[in-house]
Amino acid sequence: MLAGHFATAMIAHQKFPKGTLLFFLVVSQFQDLLWLIFHYLGLEPTGPGDVFDATMANVMVEMTYSHDLIPQLVWAVLVFLAGWALFKSRKIALVGLALFAGHFVLDFISGFPHHIYGTDTHQVGFGFYETNIWLAILIEAIFVFAVIWYFFEQEAKAGVTRSRGNKAAILGVYVYSILYLATIATTSLRDWLNIPEFDAGFNTAVPTLIFTYAVLMWILLRAVPAKS
Repeated sequence: MLAGHFATAMIAHQKFPKGTLLFFLVVSQFQDLLWLIFHYLGLEPTGPGDVFDATMANVMVEMTYSHDLIPQLVWAVLVFLAGWALFKSRKIALVGLALFAGHFVLDFISGFPHHIYGTDTHQVGFGFYETNIWLAILIEAIFVFAVIWYFFEQEAKAGVTRSRGNKAAILGVYVYSILYLATIATTSLRDWLNIPEFDAGFNTAVPTLIFTYAVLMWILLRAVPAKS
């Protein structure tokens, strides 16, 4: 799940504005950010290498250190301590921890299959990204738009007003995320668009993912904070 994690960070920022939105966005995606780092460290190599060949059905990665259950205990402590150190607030640290734990729960419901610790241990989660990608996307879409509806509903009650353009920017992050997952669910962009084989350097999968995460976070950082 991608968009769903960002959506939980928005709710956290709405309820606990003392914690910065950037902190909440980062901890909501903490496991995925670790995965991207571990790819380059050779711990969680990810394929296919060409983003134009990638589909949700052919992604090859074992996220042992970033997403498996036992390492979560270590990362959870790190997230809590980071929140406490940055904001001098146990409440904000606990909110960050909740977002971190929420990532694991959401992936359990709609994500790649993970394990207790390594592929030779018991699977944790339904693994719908592998077994039923369309159900996974449907679950994420329902969850995301329920959360976004709640976010805007609570803002309206608090007297927060937003322009149509601002709302469109926020919604665009989530619409794009869902549509992108649906587009590459079983068919690659190369097959959709008849893109010829080439190696331009920028079309590798993980750098493209990093760029995508950065852009989506930047949009939310600009659009979500609002004056009442």
